[in-house]
Amino acid sequence: MTRAPRRRPYGVKGAPYAFLAPAAVLFLLFFALPIGYALHLSFRRTEVRGLGLGKGARDEIWAGPANYTDALSDSELLHGALRILGYGLIVVPVMLGLALLFALLLDTDRLRLRGFSRLAIFLPYAIPGVVSALMWGFLYLPDVSPFHFLLGKAGLPQPDLLDGGPLYLALANIAVWGGTGFNMIVIYTSLRAIPAEIFEAARLDGCSQLQIALRIKIPMVAPSLVLTFFFSIIATLQVFSEPTTLKPLTNSLPTTWSPLMKVYQDAFVDNDVHAAAAQAVIIALATLALSFGFLKAANSRTKQGDPR
Repeated sequence: MTRAPRRRPYGVKGAPYAFLAPAAVLFLLFFALPIGYALHLSFRRTEVRGLGLGKGARDEIWAGPANYTDALSDSELLHGALRILGYGLIVVPVMLGLALLFALLLDTDRLRLRGFSRLAIFLPYAIPGVVSALMWGFLYLPDVSPFHFLLGKAGLPQPDLLDGGPLYLALANIAVWGGTGFNMIVIYTSLRAIPAEIFEAARLDGCSQLQIALRIKIPMVAPSLVLTFFFSIIATLQVFSEPTTLKPLTNSLPTTWSPLMKVYQDAFVDNDVHAAAAQAVIIALATLALSFGFLKAANSRTKQGDPR
């Protein structure tokens, strides 16, 4: 007796595509199409006839690479990139150093109130960036800051953190305060995944807690450190909300302090969306190049350290 061939349930072949369809549609609508439209705008410009009034007075024409050459020669965009470089040199090392320190402290066996401490360190990350910038901005203002009041009562100097060089420290403090908790959670999760037998063997060999941290824990969480460094670079290049929120509180912050602020200024204040689109594409390409270069360097370094 011949056995009838088994039939596959109807629609099994198309099930994976059905599950992927919503994500693919959202990707096209909110990621691919905006990028394509920005590229389209970056190669065009608006031609104005006469006073620019009336129907047909403004036409969108092909501009070629002119918007890109103008953006690359724009001194304001270059100065914004240099400011971001100085800002990142402060934020990234301090934030990742504190995140690693807190993660190591939370991973010790003798620590009490570990759950509360973990929540307290992570909580600033849950606060929106605009809210935290406003809160710190009023704490920086000399007229309303309780810190300035206490320093004045103690007869100590009262620095103006919203003017001159201290402005970088003020902005960096907001980013460090808000981002340390997220990076700490990533590193701490990686630490908790390390088998406890490794630490027990190290203690039997006479290693102290500091030696275990330096020689075992930190090398084993190196992939998490690379990941957090990668996220921090991207966040630094895209800084926008903090300086924009503090701008009304001080005259030391120009409207083009960061590259994204320059894009916003050109697009929504000067109404030059074509130049803004070209600048946005340049920023995206620079972010992609830096991220790819860092990951490539990290991977090559990991392969060199692999004994196999």
